[in-house]
Amino acid sequence: MVRPCTSATMSQHIGKFYRSAVSSFIFFLVVDVGVTGRGANRENAAAVTHVTAQPLLLTPEPWNLLVTQTPAKEKAKEGETVVLNCHLNSPQRPSLTDLTVKWYKEDEKGQMDLLEKNVTMLPNNSRVFMSGDLSQGDVSLIILNVTTSDHGIYFCEVTLPDGKVVTGDGTKLRIRRALGLFGIEESIGTIIGVVAAGIGGIAVLIIVLTPQLRKCILCMGQESCQSIA
Repeated sequence: MVRPCTSATMSQHIGKFYRSAVSSFIFFLVVDVGVTGRGANRENAAAVTHVTAQPLLLTPEPWNLLVTQTPAKEKAKEGETVVLNCHLNSPQRPSLTDLTVKWYKEDEKGQMDLLEKNVTMLPNNSRVFMSGDLSQGDVSLIILNVTTSDHGIYFCEVTLPDGKVVTGDGTKLRIRRALGLFGIEESIGTIIGVVAAGIGGIAVLIIVLTPQLRKCILCMGQESCQSIA
């Protein structure tokens, strides 16, 4: 038996349909918002991760190396041992072992390389070598049994790993000849000076004493004549 479709029954069906449609719409809206929110959060997280992963590009700090040579002038006699001090100081790098040290001399003949890359350059020469500890900044030069040919100005030159070259102010070395007779240096100039001074002294004595000698001679002659008379 089929029930007649009344207005009340239709209203109930329409109400159920409307409530079902609204519930479905709200459900899909909530799901869509959740998915969209999670996607946005993932994109933001990816963006943050990407920014954080970028490396920081830092410019290396340049070296500030100070090369100090002491003393400015040095004197020695033939046969002595001379130490020409050279000290390195770098506040940025406590270790200086990766530096390259060079010593050279300048005189009237020009420039002569004595030591390069921490090694003596002169062939068959055991008189000149570097002393001290490079890691502590001591790169002093030692010259054994010096001769007059060792005179000149000595420079300490340091090359940094980046190719920059730093040079000290230099040390002027003067060599005196060994002492000869009466403690006088055996040099031609000194001998000539001593001889000239001696000749000059004798000449002065002759000039001063000649009149006195004449008077004495005359007096002695007069006394002799009186005694005879």
